[in-house]
Amino acid sequence: LTMEMKDSGSVVLTAYHPHSPARIPGMEQSFVQDIPPSHSPSSRKSLSRCRRVNRMLSNESIPPAFSRSNSQASVDSTSMEDFWCEVESIKESREDGSEEAMLLEFKPADEGELEAEWLQDVGLSTLISGAEEEDGQALLSTLTRTQAAAVQKRYNTYTQTLRKKNKHTVRDVRDIFGTSDSSPTFETVPVSPVSSNGIQLPGQKPVWKSVSSKSCLDCGTDKGSPSITEELSYDVSFSESIAVLPKTQEWPKNQRFKKEDSALPKFIVRKSRFGLTEVGDLSPEDMKKIRYLSLIELTAFYDALGVELKRNRAERVRGRENGLFGVPLTVLLENDQKKVPGIKVPLIFQKLLLKLEETGLETEGILRVPGSASRVKNLRQELEAKFYEDTFDWDQVRNNDAAGLLKMFIRELPSPLFTVEYLPAFITLVEKISKIKLQLQALHLLIMLMPEANRDTAKAFLRFLKKVVANEGKNKMNLWNVSMIVAPNLFIYKGKRANQQEMQAAATTAHIVRLLIRYQDILWTVPSFLISQVRKMNEAAMNNSKRQLMFDKGVRKLLRRKTMERERPERPEGAVTFPPYLQSDIPEGVIRVYAPLHSKVSMAIQLNSQTKAKDILARFHCENSRGSSPNVRGQIQSLHEIGGNIGQHCLDPDAFMLDVYRANPQAEWVIKPKAS
Repeated sequence: LTMEMKDSGSVVLTAYHPHSPARIPGMEQSFVQDIPPSHSPSSRKSLSRCRRVNRMLSNESIPPAFSRSNSQASVDSTSMEDFWCEVESIKESREDGSEEAMLLEFKPADEGELEAEWLQDVGLSTLISGAEEEDGQALLSTLTRTQAAAVQKRYNTYTQTLRKKNKHTVRDVRDIFGTSDSSPTFETVPVSPVSSNGIQLPGQKPVWKSVSSKSCLDCGTDKGSPSITEELSYDVSFSESIAVLPKTQEWPKNQRFKKEDSALPKFIVRKSRFGLTEVGDLSPEDMKKIRYLSLIELTAFYDALGVELKRNRAERVRGRENGLFGVPLTVLLENDQKKVPGIKVPLIFQKLLLKLEETGLETEGILRVPGSASRVKNLRQELEAKFYEDTFDWDQVRNNDAAGLLKMFIRELPSPLFTVEYLPAFITLVEKISKIKLQLQALHLLIMLMPEANRDTAKAFLRFLKKVVANEGKNKMNLWNVSMIVAPNLFIYKGKRANQQEMQAAATTAHIVRLLIRYQDILWTVPSFLISQVRKMNEAAMNNSKRQLMFDKGVRKLLRRKTMERERPERPEGAVTFPPYLQSDIPEGVIRVYAPLHSKVSMAIQLNSQTKAKDILARFHCENSRGSSPNVRGQIQSLHEIGGNIGQHCLDPDAFMLDVYRANPQAEWVIKPKAS
């Protein structure tokens, strides 16, 4: 099945969903390392077309000399040739019946439907139903001005549409935002540039403080140092930090992306006093709220940039319920977790990555040079039959065949690994806004929106690609080469009669993959401003629950009777009774840390301004170095913040504990292994 979608720029994207056993794109031949497949007679037709399309994109009248094994400069001179050759290989594989496909066009939604779906996706379905639910109220209470304006804009469009259709009475926007006008306007937040964060709200000081170079996240080139180095801060929301962009920010229409690694800036993310938080460090409940807030923030971000955020209404495709290829990630994980509880990446995908990491990273042309199509087809069938029985012989698999199986697995997922809903909108942003920092911020929010199974699998895949690029000296695959080969497998194009717009979008998808590989350490870090909003959201929900409990008629009646019986004075209005474990006599600035797996299970620790999470871990390790079991001593332990205004939070070893404690004084502190 091929899914085709069109945005306002007439860019046609497809994602392949085969319903029959597929084989690796490429020729029916064995890999000969010294003779590139593009030089064989059977591939001259494909090569001719690849060069023709490449000349259209690069506006070159004469194609450059083509040699896959030459220096990096000669490889770069082929522009987008690798991309279109990969597309042609996939197309040929489909045409010979190995991959059956049909086109599925994404049709635009009726007026108002997209806004209604958006409100549901951000956790504000109560605005549609009219119900007074606490979660929706808590979410609204945490929004920044730009985020609230984005919600208000979508809600106004939705209500205006309903009034036109005369479906039913809708809530007035004044009831939601507490404004005096049904259509209030929000002024642009004044900003002023600062060296530490590019753009920042006036008068707002960064939360982070100076730290050593080892206490930051450094994402840049490993060689050929880029000319630009920028610092990133997550303390202020992206949409609040945007100044008015000059028109010169937009790419020239025919400008090509610079393929050199040095064209990408080097970003440094300074750790705040709270440290950095990775996606897997938060509980699933809190990550659900992160997704709500990320979509609202992404929408506000696009509004601030003046770029329309369009969403594709992707039709859900039902894949196979068993097997390895063409099976939804969630189904694969459900089956795999019966064998390995808690696993986050499908076993077959892990094994393919492991095979390539152990033997294929130094193979010249890995990922680009296809293996034998007949061998890959037979290996796939053998894997389907023997993988879960642990009888498959991995030693027989050649490196290029393993790479073919890996790309096949990604292409045949019923739903694309990187979900397609907002991909065209991101392509539009990249083409309109040339500033890499803004592109990275938008991509960061898109990663936060991904389903958990997709995000974890994509993270494992990108880590592997980073290792491939790190071995460029031997495998001849630099960052741009890898991006061109991977892009069509993630974001497949039709590859027929490519016009200038489609080819520009092709270069954009390769650029997106390049950003994903280069800045992956940043992209899988949860912005601290979103975590702060989750804390506020949880606090608001708890306060709503307490108020509801206090004003519940039955509870009030019971409390009145108990008060009269015990002749206790009436408690002040608004007073809250905390659970017993929160009523301990622990002094201010002292926390009790629990370590259930250690011989000494708890310890009271006095915090000061310099106490870090790793200091507490070191103290427990010292106290329990002899009494704990060897299994516990061999595990990597982390300090977790549990309860209060957070579900569960695995703390950065460099987090300053007094700051975390003051942000969540009602939390419990537990040392246990970090979730893998």
